[in-house]
Amino acid sequence: MNPEQKAYLSLHIAVLLFGFTAILGDVIQLAALPIVWWRLLITSLSLLFIINVIKLFRQTSGRRIALFAGIGVIVGLHWLTFYGAIKLSNASITLVCMATASFFTSLIEPIILKQRFNWHEGVLGVIIVPAMVLIVSDLSPELMWGIPVGLTSAFLAALFSTLNKKYIHHGKILRITYIELTSALLFLTLLLPFFWQGEGMDFIRPVGMDWVYLLILGVLCTTLAFVLSLNALKEISAFASSLTINLEPVYGIALAAVLLGDHQELSPSFYWGVGIILLAVFSYPYINRILRKRQLS
Repeated sequence: MNPEQKAYLSLHIAVLLFGFTAILGDVIQLAALPIVWWRLLITSLSLLFIINVIKLFRQTSGRRIALFAGIGVIVGLHWLTFYGAIKLSNASITLVCMATASFFTSLIEPIILKQRFNWHEGVLGVIIVPAMVLIVSDLSPELMWGIPVGLTSAFLAALFSTLNKKYIHHGKILRITYIELTSALLFLTLLLPFFWQGEGMDFIRPVGMDWVYLLILGVLCTTLAFVLSLNALKEISAFASSLTINLEPVYGIALAAVLLGDHQELSPSFYWGVGIILLAVFSYPYINRILRKRQLS
């Protein structure tokens, strides 16, 4: 297995874990902000067992720390809007909104990485748009509120993924992960008082099985998945990563259908849209391979 194949395998494992986060977000009884806050707290604490924080700050410049901390704030906002969309609609709809990240990445990546715009990436990104139209066409009005929040989350995912691609070689994966997720935690901690709304400790205190779900969310679906996805970016492009992450709705929707019964709220047009997204995802590696052969010939 060559490095690129290993990168794709790591990314697919990460995407499967990311897909499960939507299920957990649906069953955890807390609101979006405390879910993300606990997720980041558990993740940051788990990383303390595998990295040396003192060495991290000694060997990393203040400029680099500030850079990755800024990306971490974007990660925090992405997760906040992600879980906000789940609470406003459901897990399946939010996961499909995330598929538009490839469209946003096809626009953002050439600008941030100062690369030539790839027409095939743009075409595959645009294909996602009619898929989204099919997906939302027959949704009930009460589920529609999650769409704009989910699309915002997708844009933020495209942004931080592209920034990570640009700067991933300027530090070790685990150190970058710790800086980004800890800065996201600190940022959301500052937001907590504005969302508390006089609910007392009930706003942030998990109950019953929420503790178990949060531990799974923090350790497996965040620490492990985030490290795997960042490691994959060393071998593949941000767009390829974003397009592969479009499989998150497929994994997540399958889990949601089995575990949550979300399929009862979805129409046939929803699945037509998902089919188009799958076509774009699986066609990208083949198109890339053909174009590479033409360049070499």
